[in-house]
Amino acid sequence: MGELKLLGVWPSSFVYRIIWALELKGIKYEHVQGEFHNPDFSDLLLKYNPVYKKVPVLVVDGKPIAESTVILEYIEETWPQPPMLPKDPYERAVARFWMSFAEEKSTSFMSFFVAVGEEFQKATKEVREVLKVLEETIGDKKYFGGEEIGILDITLGWIPLFFGVIEDIVGVKVLVVDDFPRLFTWIRNFSEHPSIRTNFPSHHELFGYYKQKRETIIPPNTA
Repeated sequence: MGELKLLGVWPSSFVYRIIWALELKGIKYEHVQGEFHNPDFSDLLLKYNPVYKKVPVLVVDGKPIAESTVILEYIEETWPQPPMLPKDPYERAVARFWMSFAEEKSTSFMSFFVAVGEEFQKATKEVREVLKVLEETIGDKKYFGGEEIGILDITLGWIPLFFGVIEDIVGVKVLVVDDFPRLFTWIRNFSEHPSIRTNFPSHHELFGYYKQKRETIIPPNTA
């Protein structure tokens, strides 16, 4: 394998997915971190992802691969060790089902972040229901992938990364240890993994970034 570049912006959870996967597999890569308003970086995105003009983009010997879940699958197929997906075809299908579930339900968490009034109450209820499903799914396992981090853990990694920050910003705690003890254990296990904890921005940095982002959507006096 030749040159490997990851195009990303801080603090995209979709970019962190790829960082974590590459780090877990010990793959060397160049992280090209830019900003959307930077003309040079915008030109790179236009060149390598002209359809969506979004990050992440993994560039392999000049050939681009876009969309985080597609990139994760490519990484797994190209560098199968250590595995992020089970060997058994049925178990692989189950993992992909839960990945699809996680992607579909992420809209509820976004609404929790940006909604107000009745829409916020609705989003809070939906988020709690999703967390209940995840609490049952993780069970007594160390990770969703079993004894090692798998592709579903990486897909859901934005929860330990961002959700506590979002709760602090909106002023409502949903993910509490008494209601979701297994998820709390998973969050701790995931966050403390050597390949993850060294690629984890601080709560303080994220809080400042997302508080400002929310205020551009919702004026403070209406939140």
